[in-house]
Amino acid sequence: MHNTRRTLLKSTAALGLLGLGAAPLFAAPKIKPAANAALIVVDVQNCFIEGGTLPVKGGAEVVPVINKLAEAFDNIVVTQDWHTPGHASFASTHSGKKPFETTKLSYGNQVLWPDHCVQGSDDAGLHKELKLPTAQLIIRKGYHKGMDSYSAFEEADHKTPTGLAGYLKARGVKTVFVTGLATDFCVAWTAMDARKAGFEVYVIEDATRAIDLNGSLAAAWKQMAAKGVKRIQSSDIV
Repeated sequence: MHNTRRTLLKSTAALGLLGLGAAPLFAAPKIKPAANAALIVVDVQNCFIEGGTLPVKGGAEVVPVINKLAEAFDNIVVTQDWHTPGHASFASTHSGKKPFETTKLSYGNQVLWPDHCVQGSDDAGLHKELKLPTAQLIIRKGYHKGMDSYSAFEEADHKTPTGLAGYLKARGVKTVFVTGLATDFCVAWTAMDARKAGFEVYVIEDATRAIDLNGSLAAAWKQMAAKGVKRIQSSDIV
């Protein structure tokens, strides 16, 4: 019995099934974005980078990752948070409210944020080191004073379209890869609405960073998975 067990262990080790850091038996195939794929770069703006008005921890770290990914895509769409002064999503607009509290607006619960990404300000500008040579479209969202818009596809009432779905379909795009800031808000809503619009959707995790407000990151990944959004890394892209 001992000899049999010893032989089995040796055979298993030889196959690389034991031992730390062993290579997987079956490596996942690399994904090569086709001509009918688009990269969506969500809100990589000064306001969400360190030094901005609503910084996401590690926000600047996504820039070189996204720049590298951009080389693989013929189609790139960029989004910009583009708020009016006194926007409904700003805590300062609501007497007695503080940032990160919630309030009820006409379309449902709204997280209240510090004033950020105000139209025309440097704070709302795209990060200067983004290099996206095939980007042809910027979708500006959250510009209606009374309504927020996390998603690149729909405003926060879940029914007012931005027109992005129609644009992508007119271009023959079938698959979208979502990157940017922040994973648990604008990236997640964009990814889930892309699924609702009929696209195959990947979120490239290491090309995003999260706010993670009261467990919002784990909740967002769970909701995205339930909608059929696929979670990958930039190293999975050829």
